[in-house]
Formats: sequence, C-alpha cells, structure tokens
Amino acid sequence: MLYLVGFLLATVCLLVLGVNVWVLIDHFLMFDMPASIPHPVKFRILHYCFLLTTTWGYILEKMNICSMPQFFCFVQDSLSSKENLGVFVKDLRFGTIPVRLFCPKAASSKPRRGILFFHGGGAMIGSLDSHHNLCAFLARETDSVLVSVGYRKLPYYHHPSLCHDCINASIHFLKSLKAYGIDPSRVVICGESVGGAAAVVVTQTLLSRTDLPKIRAQVLIYPILQAFYFQSPSHLMNKNIAFLTRDFMMTCICKYLTIDLSWKDAMLTGACISPSAWKKYEKWLSPDNIPKRFRTAYQPPESPAPFNEAAYLETKHAMNIDVSPLVADDKIIAQLPEAFLVSLHWDIIRDDVLLYKKRLEDQGVPVTWHHVEDGFHGCIVLFDKKPFSFPCSLNIVNAVVSYIKEL
Repeated sequence: MLYLVGFLLATVCLLVLGVNVWVLIDHFLMFDMPASIPHPVKFRILHYCFLLTTTWGYILEKMNICSMPQFFCFVQDSLSSKENLGVFVKDLRFGTIPVRLFCPKAASSKPRRGILFFHGGGAMIGSLDSHHNLCAFLARETDSVLVSVGYRKLPYYHHPSLCHDCINASIHFLKSLKAYGIDPSRVVICGESVGGAAAVVVTQTLLSRTDLPKIRAQVLIYPILQAFYFQSPSHLMNKNIAFLTRDFMMTCICKYLTIDLSWKDAMLTGACISPSAWKKYEKWLSPDNIPKRFRTAYQPPESPAPFNEAAYLETKHAMNIDVSPLVADDKIIAQLPEAFLVSLHWDIIRDDVLLYKKRLEDQGVPVTWHHVEDGFHGCIVLFDKKPFSFPCSLNIVNAVVSYIKEL
C-alpha cells in the first residue's frame, strides 16, 4: 500500500514538473519579447504564469474535472485582492444580470456622472472580481457612480449572450439614473478588450432609443472591434506577443461564436470573406487607412485569399455588427458620441482601434486618441499589482480618469 501511494505521488510530481518545464520551453520558443517594454524579466514571469494557468486548465478540461475558463477564473479571482478605495460597493442584479455598484462615499451637492463598465477577457476569462479595484479606482478618482456588468461568458454561454446582457443591463441602468443620483446628460460607457466591443455594440444599438438618455461618451480601452479580418499589420507583426496571441485570440473568437477551430486557417487568410463583402469592407479595413509609422515593417499578404464558400457559410456571422461593430454603416457611425480610444503598440488588435479612429473622424465624431508605446494587451488590470505593475498600466488608468473628469 505504501509503495502504491509513493508511486502515485512520484507520478504526480513528475507530471507537474513535466508540464511546468514544457510550458517554460514553449514560452521561450513560441513567444516574442516586445522591444520597448520595461522590466522584461517581470513580463516573462507574468506570461509564464498565464500560460501555465491556461495549460493546466486545458488538462483539467480533458480530465472532465472543470473547463479551462472556470479554472482560470478561479485562479484569477483567488489572487485578486479587492479594495473598496473610498467608495461604497454593493452587488446587485439588473433582472438576472449580476452587476456591481461603486459609489463615492463623499457627499455630492449635485448629480454625479455615471459610468457603465464592461470588463475584458475574450468572453472567456475576467470577472467582476478581477476588475474590482480598477472600477473602484475609476469611481473614486472621477467622482462617478460606476456599474460593472457581470455578463455571461464561456464555457456555457456563447454569442449573443454577452451582448444581450450588456444591452439589457445598460437599459436598466439608464432607466434608473435618478435612483443612483446620476446626471442623465453625463453617462459614459466604458469597456476593455471584448468589453470595449460590447461598449460599442451597446452604444450603436441604443442610438434609436428616444426613451433613454443619450450616452455622453464612449471610452474604449484597446477594444476588439472586428472578428473576421486578420491581415492588418498588428495582426501579422504582433501575433506572438503576450497576453493575446493569435492562437489564443482565435480560440476565444471561435468558441464564442461556436465556429469549429478547423476553420481557423481560412479565417486567418481571409478565405472566408466573400468578394461582395470584401468590396464593401475594403474601404474601411484596408491597411492603407493605418498611419505609415505602424506599417514600416509590414509585408502585405495576398488579400484576401481565394474565396472558400464553405468557410464563408460557417463563419459569416462574424461579420455581423453585433460582433464586428467596426463595419457598421456610415449613418450609424456618424450618430455616435465622442470617443476616447486607447491603443497599445504591442497589441495584436492595435489596428482595430486605428481603423475605428479613422471611421469616427471621417464621419465628424470627435476622437481623443491615447496611444501607449510600451503597452501590451490586458495591462490595465495590473495597475495596482505593485510587484507586477508596469508603467503603461497606470499610464492608461490616469489618461482615462483625466478624460472622464473633463466631461
């Protein structure tokens, strides 16, 4: 019996060691180190931990113990220390949707600004807890009432659950502004990564609602704004940059949209874009719309690849504007409120922001653009993680706070 126990323990130890070593080797062989990011050792340690967590999540998923997103969120939330930072915090439900309310404790002589916040995580990870401190900080520093929305996500919920939750939570909030002491003329919608996409979809969807207060501004922190064109400079040049690599991005997109991963290559090469669709979208998605300084080392591929009708039929819903709001019609874009856009140099989706910036400007929508040369995807949530924070993290938070305070 003791021999059997010892054998099992030795097997488990060897498995753990083997997985950890394999992940370490994979990290050094498969991922690029951005040139301008400070603290490269810290960056490598963080990415190794990220990769290790996802790898063990997939192992547990194969063993039918739990899904990778569940495991990752468990680890992420367990390591998240929640601090209220001088604000009143309360968990609520808007119907069935969990939300978290952040309200400054100090008294106010007039109605406050309101912020709707949608967290990032590729519709796979991220939660109310993982973004708690960021939301508390934004509410306190901008003297705003902030509501963070806990939308449904993978593994159990797919598109359009995320959008429906964000839209419905926004409608509920906009109808209840008086109860929260909010000035209806100063409601800001804010989102990070896939939450940024949700913010744009919500803003576009509510344009026609005359019974609701108008959104004052959209604050979009490195948003994912389209899910079918992957041949822009940042998609090709930053494909192996942590924490959003091309493989992880495509896994998130395909699982969220219930597209079989076997269509990934067709999506990456543009073979899923029909000639008629490309004729419509090329004027908005062409790399020529991106400033030259972001294209210096760019080698344009054959764009798009020969059309694959089967791939198109399986993936065409990725072009819908509730998935890819970047390609909404001009008449919709022209009605949008002013925007604050954050782009990151070392981000695979950097060009989504640059293309959206041009679309807004072309339609006369005021844009404030904040580009971070040493930024990488997901960095904002590290702003208060002192051992593992980066200059770009606080840079973005301070820029967002400054913009919102001026509204």
